[in-house]
Amino acid sequence: MSTTAFESAELRDAIVALRAGELVVFPTETFYGIAADPFSSAALGQLFAIKGRDPQKPIALIAADASMAFSVASEISSIARILAKAFWPGPLTIVLPARTGFPAQLVGPDGGVGVRVSPHPIARALSEGIGRPITATSANRSGEEPATTTRAARESLGDEVKVFLEGGTLRASAPSTVISCDASGYRIIRAGAIADREIVAALSEGKLQ
Repeated sequence: MSTTAFESAELRDAIVALRAGELVVFPTETFYGIAADPFSSAALGQLFAIKGRDPQKPIALIAADASMAFSVASEISSIARILAKAFWPGPLTIVLPARTGFPAQLVGPDGGVGVRVSPHPIARALSEGIGRPITATSANRSGEEPATTTRAARESLGDEVKVFLEGGTLRASAPSTVISCDASGYRIIRAGAIADREIVAALSEGKLQ
């Protein structure tokens, strides 16, 4: 993690804002995201409102490290562990069975919650700063293109976001790949930056070790 990024005044302001239940726009390895404290019901309510997102569509999370990511789950399959080792930090969101008491707005109809460890130092610093995962939905209103600049995020979201963290122009061609996995296998929920063939290769290699 970048010490400079973690100690910047802007990042400290963003962490204070998250702890106060405010929203923060931040850069990831794919597009700009909107961070909220997932355990603040007020922050989640504001997040769904500003996105114009269906509350029945859960929002994935970013964690500072694998240990924090796995803390959201009631159980972790060997397949999930292999894929996490192969692709984290990176653009692979793994849907895991949510632990008891996890915020209902973030849990899908099948009882799962999506989480990844981002390689972007600012994304991970935000999560580390508040001591738990942060939301990772793209910084745009539902139906719009994901924001690749803070300017685009500001134009879409306006003054309802407390802090915008600058990360330059992000040039990802695809969002994170989202998969659900258990002891019997995995299922791709959303195709993205990591191809199916890469997942197959990682599982084959992991099971041989």
